[in-house]
Amino acid sequence: MASRPSKKRKLTPPPSEDDGDSRSNAKIQRSFFQNAAKWDLLEDQYSARKGKKKERENTRLPVKRDGRIQAVSAPIEDLKESDDDWLEDEGNGSEGDEEEQEQEPPKEPEIPVKQQIRNAKEELAKLATVLNEEPYENAGAFKALTKIGQSKIPAIVTLSLVTRMAVYKDLIPGYRIRPISEDLPGGEKLSKEVRTIRAFEQSLVSSYQAYVKELARYAKSKRSEPGGAEHATVAITCASSLLTTHPNFNFRSDLINILVWKLSSRRPDKDFEKAVSAIITLFNNDDEGRPSFEAVSTLCRMMKAKDYLVHENVINLFLHLRLLSEFSGKASNEEVDLPMQSRKKQKKVFRTKRERKQLKEEKALQKDMDQADANVLHEERDRMQSECLKAVFATYFRILKLRIPHLMGAVLEGLAKFSHLINQQFFGDLLEALKDLIRHSESDENASEDPEAAAEADDDDEDPIRNTTREALLCTATAFALLAGQDAHNAKADLHLDLSFFTTHLWQTLLPISQNADLELGARSLHLPDPDAPGSSTSRLRNDTRENKVNLQTTTVLLIRCLTAILLPPWNIRSTPPLRLAAFSKQLMTTSLHVPEKSAQALLALLADVGNTHGRKIAALWNTEERKGDGVFNALAQTEEGSNPFATTVWEGELLRRHYCPKVRDAVKIMEKNIMSER
Repeated sequence: MASRPSKKRKLTPPPSEDDGDSRSNAKIQRSFFQNAAKWDLLEDQYSARKGKKKERENTRLPVKRDGRIQAVSAPIEDLKESDDDWLEDEGNGSEGDEEEQEQEPPKEPEIPVKQQIRNAKEELAKLATVLNEEPYENAGAFKALTKIGQSKIPAIVTLSLVTRMAVYKDLIPGYRIRPISEDLPGGEKLSKEVRTIRAFEQSLVSSYQAYVKELARYAKSKRSEPGGAEHATVAITCASSLLTTHPNFNFRSDLINILVWKLSSRRPDKDFEKAVSAIITLFNNDDEGRPSFEAVSTLCRMMKAKDYLVHENVINLFLHLRLLSEFSGKASNEEVDLPMQSRKKQKKVFRTKRERKQLKEEKALQKDMDQADANVLHEERDRMQSECLKAVFATYFRILKLRIPHLMGAVLEGLAKFSHLINQQFFGDLLEALKDLIRHSESDENASEDPEAAAEADDDDEDPIRNTTREALLCTATAFALLAGQDAHNAKADLHLDLSFFTTHLWQTLLPISQNADLELGARSLHLPDPDAPGSSTSRLRNDTRENKVNLQTTTVLLIRCLTAILLPPWNIRSTPPLRLAAFSKQLMTTSLHVPEKSAQALLALLADVGNTHGRKIAALWNTEERKGDGVFNALAQTEEGSNPFATTVWEGELLRRHYCPKVRDAVKIMEKNIMSER
């Protein structure tokens, strides 16, 4: 039988080069995992020098050898290359920076500024056209317009501001947009058209709010910034245009704040004039009263914060309020008295039950129609105007107490304009303030004669030059205007008014005023601009005259106003005493010899009116045989009654008949004819 084959023993193969490699690879793998924890520390140490450098990854796949999976390490050349990389970076960091710069993406070529402006113009024109044609379907164009305005190029910013102003002026509705409530009453469902309109309105309001904030920021931009002056001018122009065209839309108070901030400057420029014109237009076109109240309250707060160191044109803005002609109440700086509405008793008409029911339904329907048409409620307007009047009087009274020189003319003229709206309790305080102002003007004038005080005044160039004569004349004219507005003849017993202080002061200053060389010149400068000069503009002079009614009045005009109020009072023209008429008539005839020809014509015309009314009382001055007084006439007396006017005659008429001006000679003849005809 066949023998079983002998069993072969498996012998261990002799060590070969492959086994040595596997053992060495295992050692490398163990050392790899043992030192792996230290690599993070090494990377942290060299990351500061090398920067952000990507770690070289081992992209070789693992290999299965003798039933075991072994990771294949990178070749020695790759390791040396990677080691040399960070060693070279450690030794020379500039080369690593150069490599990083090479790894950055290439920059896009810069577009020239002119091309960017041209592209912005085209884009703005497209967006504006789309919004004008189909605004409800392109509400997202507002954000695109705003994004274009965020450019760093000043010209593009200016184009964006002007374009958005034109777009908003065309798209702003005639009503105020209110926020949409999330929950509609009763679960009401809106149609698609209504939802589209509401979405457009909310987009309009949000973008318009951002635009107004941009205008406020650019209006306060510094002149030193690139394009700062241009941006400020454009912002003031846009705010003025939006406020005048859409005063009832949202964010009206923000636009008013922009213009009032510009009015706080004491140095007027073109932007200042634009803001003044916008506020005047707002006052003239305000039918509701609330926009005017917001503007007046903002102006008063600004002036109080600036200690009333503002330009006089800001005070003159109050003269354009519509309440001067529409308001019928009386007010002071604290309260307002509204007149009681007189209700006439109507004869009762018999109506049947059906007619009364029909009339009630018609009244309810008319009330709903008035609310739907947004008619102005007179009660609301009166309330707003009364609040405006209180704020204006409070501002006037504070300026009088502070005695700010360059604002006296505007304040006194304003009080004269508002005289018919002043409450009787406030009237006495105003007269005392005017008397104090005249007393302080006299003391300041006496102090100015002191050479040391004059030298100190010359050193201070910022304070405006005071004209105490004009201030006194303005106070006198204002006092008599207040009296005329209060109907003092009917309420004389209640008011206990005495204006003899102003009459006496005018009598004492009549002769010094006649010797003033600048009697017929304005208050702005010593000489008025010549309209026929080659470099002057007639339209500019006309605009200045219209806007500054107070300060362009000459001293002669103010003097005639005061004399007319004293000699021919409108509340009782026959109540002037004969001594006062005779004293002022004699003094005015003497004054006519010293003043220029135009002032002489004005004074003689006033005397002609006095002679036409009171000819019998003063006719004795023109006849030496009819004198009734004894003694000597004293033209320098402290009071007009103490001058003894009937002890003299009017001999100045003989000189005035030979005056060089033919108009003065004619005025003398007319004056004497009126006086002689009343004898």
